[in-house]
Amino acid sequence: MAHILILAALPEEADALFPRTGERVGGLFAGRRLVVGNHSLSIVTTGLGKVNAALCAGALAGDADILLMTGTCGSLGAAPGAYWIAEALQHDYGANQPGLFRRYRAGEWPIGEAGDAHFSAMADPGLGLPHARIASGDSFVACPDAAADLAALGATLVDMEVGAVAQAAARFALPWAAIKAVTDEANDDSAGDFHANLVRAACAAAREVERLIAMI
Repeated sequence: MAHILILAALPEEADALFPRTGERVGGLFAGRRLVVGNHSLSIVTTGLGKVNAALCAGALAGDADILLMTGTCGSLGAAPGAYWIAEALQHDYGANQPGLFRRYRAGEWPIGEAGDAHFSAMADPGLGLPHARIASGDSFVACPDAAADLAALGATLVDMEVGAVAQAAARFALPWAAIKAVTDEANDDSAGDFHANLVRAACAAAREVERLIAMI
């Protein structure tokens, strides 16, 4: 039976997935354990940010076969809805050089020629969701200028965790996937929009993760 570790930054995101089912588990990272089909699932709340996400993945991924992430994100020009995260990068990892901040693939030396900065997800099994590149970093983006800078990296979504989960998966040599749904447009209204749309977007992402689990 395959073990799938599913990470969510916030309780609202975790609780939207297979709601009111499974055995509650305490500890540093609270969560639930349940069996769905031929999969053993661990659904865990990591807390916000790259460190929390990577710490949780590092602590719990030792016996996992797949790392998944569910939850919400900001839009960098993407339409509302849920997305299959095909690529993830960490927008705050790199080198400050005269006149620019050069991004590197997280974990690699931030010196010399910069190659591809992103991590690639496992193959989409055919969910039919639009694909996106997400930029992750330890800041909540609520500024059009900052959003434009991230969009220049080829990202259409922004969050605070997926890039770190992707890096952890690479270290563990595990396949990873993430599905995120949009709450806001990374602008001056983002704080209010995020709170207003959190539960709706969390449920939209969770529905697609449930479909994904049924397909793999």
